[in-house]
Amino acid sequence: MLEEKNDNLHDADGEQVNQVNGTVQTDYSPENNNVENDEVPVVHETEGQLPFAPKELLEAAKVADEPEVAAETAAPAVEDKQLSAVEAIAETNAEEGEDDSLLERHDIPMQNYEELSMEELTAELEKHVGNEKVMSVKDHVEEIKKEFYSKYNHFIEEKKDEYSHDNNGDTTDFEYHFPLKGKFDTLYNQYRDRKNSHFKKLQTDLKGNLENRLAIIEELKGLTDGGENMKDALKHVSDLRDRWKNAGPIPRDKYNHVWNNFHFHIERFYDHLHLDREARDMDFKHNLEQKQKIIARVEELVKEEDINKAFRELQALHKIWKEEIGPVSRDHREEIWNRFSELTKQLHDKREGLVAKSRELEEENLAKKKEIIAGINAIAEEKITAHNAWQGQIDRIEALREQFFKAGKVPLEVNEDTWAAFKAAVRNFNTVKNSFYKDIKKDQQDNLNKKQALVEKARSLQESEDFEGTTAVMKQIQEEWKKIGHVPRKYSDSVWKDFKGACNHFFDRLHAQRNEANKEEIDAFEKKKEYLDNLKEFELTGDHRTDLDAIKKHIENWKSFGRVPQARRHIEGKFNKILDALFDKLSLSKKETDMVKFNNRLGQLAEGDDTRRLENEQLFIMRKIDEVQGEIFQLENNIQFISNAKGDNPFVKEVLKTIERHKEELKTWKEKLKQIRSLKQQ
Repeated sequence: MLEEKNDNLHDADGEQVNQVNGTVQTDYSPENNNVENDEVPVVHETEGQLPFAPKELLEAAKVADEPEVAAETAAPAVEDKQLSAVEAIAETNAEEGEDDSLLERHDIPMQNYEELSMEELTAELEKHVGNEKVMSVKDHVEEIKKEFYSKYNHFIEEKKDEYSHDNNGDTTDFEYHFPLKGKFDTLYNQYRDRKNSHFKKLQTDLKGNLENRLAIIEELKGLTDGGENMKDALKHVSDLRDRWKNAGPIPRDKYNHVWNNFHFHIERFYDHLHLDREARDMDFKHNLEQKQKIIARVEELVKEEDINKAFRELQALHKIWKEEIGPVSRDHREEIWNRFSELTKQLHDKREGLVAKSRELEEENLAKKKEIIAGINAIAEEKITAHNAWQGQIDRIEALREQFFKAGKVPLEVNEDTWAAFKAAVRNFNTVKNSFYKDIKKDQQDNLNKKQALVEKARSLQESEDFEGTTAVMKQIQEEWKKIGHVPRKYSDSVWKDFKGACNHFFDRLHAQRNEANKEEIDAFEKKKEYLDNLKEFELTGDHRTDLDAIKKHIENWKSFGRVPQARRHIEGKFNKILDALFDKLSLSKKETDMVKFNNRLGQLAEGDDTRRLENEQLFIMRKIDEVQGEIFQLENNIQFISNAKGDNPFVKEVLKTIERHKEELKTWKEKLKQIRSLKQQ
């Protein structure tokens, strides 16, 4: 028990201490403080505490279970800006002190969730739900939930519009099952249940911790007024401070209030009890050194480029300053706190600058999104009258939607309005689009009726045995199908499947029939190939008639083998080359040779049953006849203009010779025309 020698003791700093009711009063001057009656002047805060009235404090101290308001000894008020910076950190520390899992939220990057798809948002939620500390991901989960439901609601609106378009505007029975939504809700419910459990446990712990801290304050108050000797009192205070540090989090609305009371009674213990000056000064010196180290570290943090990281460390340093380091001597209290507050303000201002830049970026994003919304509205006003053009408009809108989601965050106060304007613009476009398609729906129904009629026609012909006649009809049906426009989407696949099935059935039968016929042509090709190899060894005897008959016999044999596949008609060319070489060795007249070759060519055309090529050959011969007759007429006409047209004139002789040659040629062409006409009549 410290001995009281008189009623007006002086503390170690030489200030008078009034020991009435255990209160503390410094020397106030009535002239300077305008004290009326028993009112005690307001003592202004230091070290970030709120102002308090000592008289009110004394009244509150009489009630054990009522929180007290306290502050350090009187000091000039710090600047308002410094106070706001300190108070901002104090409020954040109070919040994070209530639940230490909130500290980890700074270490988890916040993505631009607007640009993620619903699948990606679900994957992000699943990842965060696995985090044991639910409050550390609270902001992320809520942001993910907001973006997912925004996209989901927009998606459902589009599906509802499509349903309305397909059902003449009726959405009474509209339903849409979206499995991803079920998965998302399950994950979010898991998170919500874990968060609720966490809150229940947290509230219980916070209440118990608050009771412990209030009990510690009561013990500390008892020490100040009690009778313990100095050594035991110091040991007891040290024990109380350790218990205070380990007492755990309390409700954030009580955090600063309770700490102020504890801090007040700690300083009161040091300042106004008869403690050993040397022991107290050593403790003051140690605390000063610790706070100077913190200030030195904050000076470094002010220069840190990563402002957010620096600010988080500053928060931790404020907590250490308040929770773990005791008071310093009166000589240094105001100076060291003001320095700490000023550095805090500097770093706080830098962070505010970063926030301002972020705000600028959000304003830029807002401008981009407004421009996108205006673009969507402008597209909706364009007059479009064709389906293909509408598809292009839809692509443009989809591109703008993607740009909107990737544009980034906008200021929070306009976020809902911006999203509502975007949805309204897209909905307006969809209304105009659906109006267009509603108008053409009747045409689509007519097209469906036409296509269904063609399906029935194709089905009626798919078993036809008249392959040649039916093939032409089926091709005509397919051409008609191509000219018919779109049908309602829900029937498009089924009607095409039916039509394609009927057509394929017929043409599969046609190809099977042709493949059967091709077997004979392949056999003919193999025979002609073998015969061609043997023909290469054929030698002329030198007897004109014998050799000519032999060649004609080869031609007859060749024809007897029949047609070869179209893709292997090249073998006919090889046969003709061998014949040409044999004819060149014969001493036949040009006409005779030409006719033999022509007869062989006609035989091949007839064998191939190629009417078109026969027609072309006939037209070619008729043109040649006209040309030769024209030449003969021109030459005979020219002779009539020659003055000396005697028979012994060399020039006349040459012209007459040419005329005779043309006449022989004309006979050959006419003979060819006669044969080809005879062949066509057969």
